[in-house]
Amino acid sequence: MWELARIVFLGTMAGVLGTGAGGILLGLGRIPQGAELSFHLAFSSGVMLAVVFHDLLPEALALRGPGVTFAGVVLGTAALPLLKPLFFPTGRGSLIQTGLFLGLGIAAHNFPEGLAIGAGYLASQELGFSLALALCLHNIPEGMAMAAPLLAGGVGRTSAVLLTIAAGLPMGLGALAGGLFGQLTPTTLAGTLGFAAGAMLFLVFHELLPEANCLDFPLAATLGAIFGVMLGLGLLVIH
Repeated sequence: MWELARIVFLGTMAGVLGTGAGGILLGLGRIPQGAELSFHLAFSSGVMLAVVFHDLLPEALALRGPGVTFAGVVLGTAALPLLKPLFFPTGRGSLIQTGLFLGLGIAAHNFPEGLAIGAGYLASQELGFSLALALCLHNIPEGMAMAAPLLAGGVGRTSAVLLTIAAGLPMGLGALAGGLFGQLTPTTLAGTLGFAAGAMLFLVFHELLPEANCLDFPLAATLGAIFGVMLGLGLLVIH
């Protein structure tokens, strides 16, 4: 029981400290506007694309091949537009919707990553801790990317930080599942990873990049996307 509690605590802290730290770092500065906001939105796109194509999809394909993986991608892509009317009441600004949508995508891929922490900890404590540290670090820019549109849309700094923390909580749930079951079946895990990848791809191409380009700072958006991909890949190489 105590070992399971440690696994859940480790996964939860990796999630909430990573995304929460990103929210705090951005919340301590000025609210991003103009070219800076365009950079942050595109930067978040780059980070998410790195996660999708270097982490989520290769792992899913290795587990169960293209059929289950692509079915998960399709479901993940379709889920967000179907859920949007349920999550967002009328009258909210598009930047707030973008930030909340981004949080939903972060939460979706934090679950299978928490599962990896739980299963890794069962294999060895050192592996569990190293995975938790690596995932915590690469959640920081995701938390910053989520906080940027929230702050620019008028959400208070404290609320923005709390929302970024909430996006990290599913990592604790994933760690609990990993600690209880060791691992999900390859088909279930591949589908879950594909679902998370589809959700993130929808966010990138339907929300983040269009919003970044609408601000009329194309160079800032381009540089942001490039630096986001580079940083995302750099952090993913750690684990």
